[in-house]
Amino acid sequence: MGVGGLALAVLLAGLLGGGVVAGTQAVLDDGSISTSSAGGIEINNPDSATVVTAAAAKASPSVVTLAVSEGGQGGSGSGIILDEEGHVLTNTHVVTLGGAAPDPDIQARMSDGSVSNATLVGTDPLSDLAVIQLEDIEGIQPAELGSSGDLNVGDQTIAIGAPLGLAGTVTDGIVSTLNRTISVASSAVEDEGADAPEAPEEGSEEDGFEFYFPDMEGSPTQGSIHLNVIQTDAAINRGNSGGALVDDEGRVIGVNVAIASSGGGAESDAGSIGVGFAVPIDYAQRVAQELIDTGEVSHGLLGVTVAAAGSQEVPDETDTGLAPVMPGFTVGALIDDVPGNTPAAEAGLATGDIITAVNDRRIEDSLALTATIREYAAGETVTISYTRDGQQEETEVTLGAT
Repeated sequence: MGVGGLALAVLLAGLLGGGVVAGTQAVLDDGSISTSSAGGIEINNPDSATVVTAAAAKASPSVVTLAVSEGGQGGSGSGIILDEEGHVLTNTHVVTLGGAAPDPDIQARMSDGSVSNATLVGTDPLSDLAVIQLEDIEGIQPAELGSSGDLNVGDQTIAIGAPLGLAGTVTDGIVSTLNRTISVASSAVEDEGADAPEAPEEGSEEDGFEFYFPDMEGSPTQGSIHLNVIQTDAAINRGNSGGALVDDEGRVIGVNVAIASSGGGAESDAGSIGVGFAVPIDYAQRVAQELIDTGEVSHGLLGVTVAAAGSQEVPDETDTGLAPVMPGFTVGALIDDVPGNTPAAEAGLATGDIITAVNDRRIEDSLALTATIREYAAGETVTISYTRDGQQEETEVTLGAT
């Protein structure tokens, strides 16, 4: 969104041999590495092992390989063990085969090679996250979760998974940026109403990201989801979906979900170009806990229709009655409509206001607003910063439910 952006196709990084780095190594309190004979990451010389080696050795036993099938369809991906009860966090598109399998058969292979059946606890298509539960929990090792809210750009990242079916793959990089907003066409959600960005005029071109479900050529779509993600240059390819993005201490900071590709569509065989995405663990942990507790997830609703607010004025002759395609850089989310009896209306927001921040998180366009609001649970109160008639204002909004 904005002038000069490279038009990229963003592919959900799953359903093609997703997997796990297996192993039972552990990082001791003094930073040394212990190994076992159960297989996994091969450490020939522990004395010269790197930070990446240690982090991957610690995190890999908590990542499982998933095999999903229903009828004549099948796919695979990865998951992250959350607790001693055997709850595993993964992607919705992995356990539903891109929305095509509402009642899948699921198996999980542990790092020691053992296999367990799993049942679906719940899915949340708006975050592309899901939770399953293992039937056999003997010897499982829950992951240590970090905090994505403590991350800095430039921090070490390690992606664990089985890109292109190559199990036992570890890649490393850095946090390229935080709160990158991306969109994905999804057959698991219906067309959106309030808080959804205005669609551009038919035939117009937008710079930005598009998502496709790998190996789901021709799959119908109903709507789109919008996510604020961690962007990393750690190589993430098809097959990494649901796997762990960890920090230099082996703590999970994100759930690998997507890659960017210049290939231009789902049918391309493009691989990593150094732009990968993960759902932040702070958001993923809330979603997972609600799925475990109730089987459902709440998402905040502001109750407005929004478009991107541009840095340049729109000429009068371009007014078509539709949401304008703003020239220049985007500088916020322009409120196009505020229906009555909505949280936004009760907080005093009005048509023409430009929302620039939510709880001090900068909002650059309408997609970022939608993604940010939905990270909060229904009933939470947030502070909205906005511009009205050139003046900066603030208001508190208690969010409704989508």
